[in-house]
Amino acid sequence: MDSVQISTPDGPLHALRSGDGGGPVVLAAHGITASAMSFAAVARALPAGWTLLALDLRGRGRSNGLPGPYGMDRHADDLARAARQVGRPVVLAGQSMGAYAALRAAAREPGLYTRLVLIDGGLPLPVPAGADPDAVLEATLGPAITRLRMTFPTEDAYVDVFRHHPALAADWSDDLDAYARYDATGEPGEIRSRVAPDAVAADGRDLIVGAATSGDDLRGLRLPADLLYAPRGMFGQEPGMLPQPLVEHWTAQTALRAELVPDCNHYTILTDPAAAAAIVRVLTS
Repeated sequence: MDSVQISTPDGPLHALRSGDGGGPVVLAAHGITASAMSFAAVARALPAGWTLLALDLRGRGRSNGLPGPYGMDRHADDLARAARQVGRPVVLAGQSMGAYAALRAAAREPGLYTRLVLIDGGLPLPVPAGADPDAVLEATLGPAITRLRMTFPTEDAYVDVFRHHPALAADWSDDLDAYARYDATGEPGEIRSRVAPDAVAADGRDLIVGAATSGDDLRGLRLPADLLYAPRGMFGQEPGMLPQPLVEHWTAQTALRAELVPDCNHYTILTDPAAAAAIVRVLTS
């Protein structure tokens, strides 16, 4: 995949591109602690003539130097800039947090996109009434933010964190190895993630306090939209991030079409070859 720069008022936003951009284009947004490398298997599964343009969202990957504020509105703006740089309507896809950013982008400027594909994300997650957003953030993303502040003696030691993750260990692959190494930065003895902890905290809080806004986005969609979701969650456990009752609630209220992708979890829905093929089938339909 080739490096591409997307112009923003704050400086270039980095992206990875497969294909020459001459045919149909998929514009993709990754998860809250991830990077453009999440989509390597999807890019490889696309038919000849298709291009995938996967962003490093600001605060992540090679876009980690771009400043805040963060949040779904800001990421939606960046997605719109990338679509305009392509110069014609694109298929818009997002996984996990990227699904919420893609949903916001599609709701705000539907003319930039031909269809929307949400991958294990995009549905408002129930937040208990009266819950403290910061307490919810600590309970859900606190461990991830702690990891982002850690340093490791070598790149291999950093990769081992991913290699032994309960959702990844049984499905470890060259793609996952490349993904982890892409995320590593720093000198020996001080290897760390490229992801900015403040970006994760800000985006996580925005998802919590803005859950109702995501519901409004879903109900107001004016372009074809699909949801692909995993049966297992962030630690490889059942149920997944989007339990069946939640999926049914939103497909009953909207025109969203939903499909369960078998035998995968919140991460391997992108990296497993069979799951990636299922995603590509919907992206190109």
